[in-house]
Amino acid sequence: MGKGIPTREEDYSGWYNELVKKADLAETSAVRGCMVIKPYGFSIWERMQAELDRMFKETGHTNAYFPVFIPKSYMSKEAQHVDGFAKECAVVTHHRLKNAEDGSGVVVDPEAKLEEELIVRPTSETVIWNSYRNWIQSYRDLPLLINQWANVVRWELRTRLFLRTAEFLWQEGHTAHATEQEAIDETEQMLEVYATFVEQFMAVPVIRGLKTPSERFAGAVETYCIEALMQDGKALQSGTSHFLGQNFARAFDVKFATRDGGLEHVWGTSWGVSTRLMGALIMAHSDDNGLIIPPRLAPTQVVIIPIFRNEEQHSAISEKVMEVKISLERLGVSVKYDDRDTHKPGWKFAEYELKGVPVRLAMGPRDLENNTVEVARRDTLEKQSMELDETFPQKIAGLLDQMQTDIYNKALEFQQDNTHKIDDYEEFKRVLDEEGGFVYAHWDGTDETEAKIKEETKATIRCIPLNAEAEEGKCIYSGKPSQQRVLFAKAY
Repeated sequence: MGKGIPTREEDYSGWYNELVKKADLAETSAVRGCMVIKPYGFSIWERMQAELDRMFKETGHTNAYFPVFIPKSYMSKEAQHVDGFAKECAVVTHHRLKNAEDGSGVVVDPEAKLEEELIVRPTSETVIWNSYRNWIQSYRDLPLLINQWANVVRWELRTRLFLRTAEFLWQEGHTAHATEQEAIDETEQMLEVYATFVEQFMAVPVIRGLKTPSERFAGAVETYCIEALMQDGKALQSGTSHFLGQNFARAFDVKFATRDGGLEHVWGTSWGVSTRLMGALIMAHSDDNGLIIPPRLAPTQVVIIPIFRNEEQHSAISEKVMEVKISLERLGVSVKYDDRDTHKPGWKFAEYELKGVPVRLAMGPRDLENNTVEVARRDTLEKQSMELDETFPQKIAGLLDQMQTDIYNKALEFQQDNTHKIDDYEEFKRVLDEEGGFVYAHWDGTDETEAKIKEETKATIRCIPLNAEAEEGKCIYSGKPSQQRVLFAKAY
């Protein structure tokens, strides 16, 4: 990636931070802990957003928008919820500034103190359920399936671009249902939407599971999650879906008239993914040359670079390139033609390699004469000469599909090679320290054991895998009986 930039093996954290910056994805801002998402980074997020939004709408959800400010009193209505977010909340106390009398700058106007302090949203359950109380009267109003694309603020002390920032972008779904089973079905459906997106578009395999009670979302009855494995052997929680039971409905008195004339509290869910997915995309696939972006999420899938010495060659090559570009775009392939004369071809090759453009085409005078083009794959760095016949556009479209599959399979093979079943605690600690990865081990189901293992190894129970086979065993730490293995890992 350039002089002085560490490799993944030398310094994975340093490699990640430098890649985010060098590839023009994001940078730190003047506000501590916040980031600026640069145009190229945002274009990838927009691709993610578009696919997820399509999937949400296909499952019956519609978008809305709710205020960024939440009255402080709302946060106290659900006790577990406020306990879970209290330490991360940013609070607005005044609504006006004024010039200091001594001319030293701007100060808060003490006469502009708010009657009720406002929380800058860390999540929107409280403000949304307050609205639902007015929207839901009868079973005819259900189910209510709402999503919003928004920013949230959680005052993190230790931050890293995309993975953990004080402000980040996300979507949050909030739904209300007439029955418990409908809400559970919704929670599980949205988990599967996330898993499908991450696997089929991001090309990252995930483990689906339930969080332990100590790791649940604050105010949830159950939290479902998907866990992905990064190249350094650490897990990354990549999406969560929460079954809220009737907790928020009770807190905000959201009731509905049932079909048989009764009056009941509704059942709720919430679910979300964030720009943390950008971090997952980078860490799951990229190499020491830069980003590797799966074709389905690449803003530019094919870049074409001309090689010429004079304007006559440039003109002739450009004419042919435009034919190729149009033929690819007809198949839905996004193409960029970079014929700038301000940078040499070699510089452009390195730039698009760094930015992870899946396929690079290069055409010079000899290619033009032979009716060929050089085709380079970003994922494997393989090059080949291909004839520009009538089947060429289909071949490139097919190559992009093949790359999507190959990138996923490589990540899946890495996950499988770094997944362990362990029954001995000393071996458990050794593997986590020396190898990392996913570890399936027995757990006795107690918060105490979970906390002790985390304290001694820095590994957490990432999830209780869904649809896992029952298996009698002994807890890796306490030796007490266990009926199922759970998934441990060190994590981001």
